[in-house]
Amino acid sequence: MKKLCVCLLLISFLISCDTIGIYEKNIFFKEHSWSSKIKPSFTFTITDTNSLYQIYAIIRHEDSYRYNNCWLNITTIAPNDTAISQQINLLLADNKKGWLGTGMDDIFDHRIRLTRSPQKLKFGNYTFTLQQIMREDPLQAVLNAGIRIEKVQP
Repeated sequence: MKKLCVCLLLISFLISCDTIGIYEKNIFFKEHSWSSKIKPSFTFTITDTNSLYQIYAIIRHEDSYRYNNCWLNITTIAPNDTAISQQINLLLADNKKGWLGTGMDDIFDHRIRLTRSPQKLKFGNYTFTLQQIMREDPLQAVLNAGIRIEKVQP
């Protein structure tokens, strides 16, 4: 009986600290090739300014992807603000563990957090634009790229 109570308490604790995905959109690349000229753009609206949010980059690739990482130029436009661009290195694999994302057969999905900690966001529209800035152009074996926004539950 004690073990059951401890299990139920642990499960309720884990569920209470959950997140809710409020936005996710991915762009599919024809022929599994991402040219630096293709810059997917994603716009979403924040209405709840009291909550905290996590922002993720989404990358889906084949096992034949030749690199352990993917460099992106991410441009963000917040409500009533100017565009801010930053270069981010997304780590996709580890020499010891292999691919860090979840995989099925020869396809791997990565959800990589872009924010260090949960963020408060302003009311209004946000736009994220992704551009791959790898030396290989077009970047082969990449299926999708996208953005995911999650609301952190207290």
